[in-house]
Amino acid sequence: MAETLPLFPLGTVLLPGASLPLHIFEPRYRQLVVDLMTGSLFGRTFGVVCIKQGWEVGADNVHSLQDIGCSADLLDARLLPEGRFDIVTRGVRRFRLVDVDTTTAPYLLAHVDYLDDAPVPEAAQEVVPLLERGARAAHERYCGAAWHQEDWSAPSEDVELGALSYLLAADCLLPVEDRQRLLEERSPARRLRLVRRMLHRETGILSVLKAVPVPLTEFGHVPSQN
Repeated sequence: MAETLPLFPLGTVLLPGASLPLHIFEPRYRQLVVDLMTGSLFGRTFGVVCIKQGWEVGADNVHSLQDIGCSADLLDARLLPEGRFDIVTRGVRRFRLVDVDTTTAPYLLAHVDYLDDAPVPEAAQEVVPLLERGARAAHERYCGAAWHQEDWSAPSEDVELGALSYLLAADCLLPVEDRQRLLEERSPARRLRLVRRMLHRETGILSVLKAVPVPLTEFGHVPSQN
């Protein structure tokens, strides 16, 4: 059954288990934070969906949203002057957009279906440990090339299979397209293969450039709806 979530379109992809800090200054999203803090309408959960193109999403271009997003829990909110907020959120569950309501609230409301992972076929169970080791090794090589030792740590050994690929990707500056592909993949085994391949590629780029890629937003002010 579809559930209703307030929607926050962004130029990035939130993965389950990943932390996402946000600075909130646009009036409609300041109202969203207030509504989340009171917990009266949606608890403290909202939806994050990546924008396919451009920086803004309004009533006339909701088609520019990806079909698959991730719910986020509001963990902390700090009120700033002029009604702005700094908030900390964490990704929780993937969902598929069913439809979007552009009129009821100052921000978008979405009817969503939550998505679970597909079970790993019995025939593939024996290769899962190999996939885990390969993905963890690729993550270690990437982080060793990109970060200081104290800036990262390997996920614990008891991490659930479906969550592991997301935790490995969260440490790495993967392109938005890669992150969206990981979010949409419902097979935990295929997701481990994907993240291993992506991290191998990015580590190779780092070894050639001798530098860590910087997100576009670091080069100046990028227009956004927030």
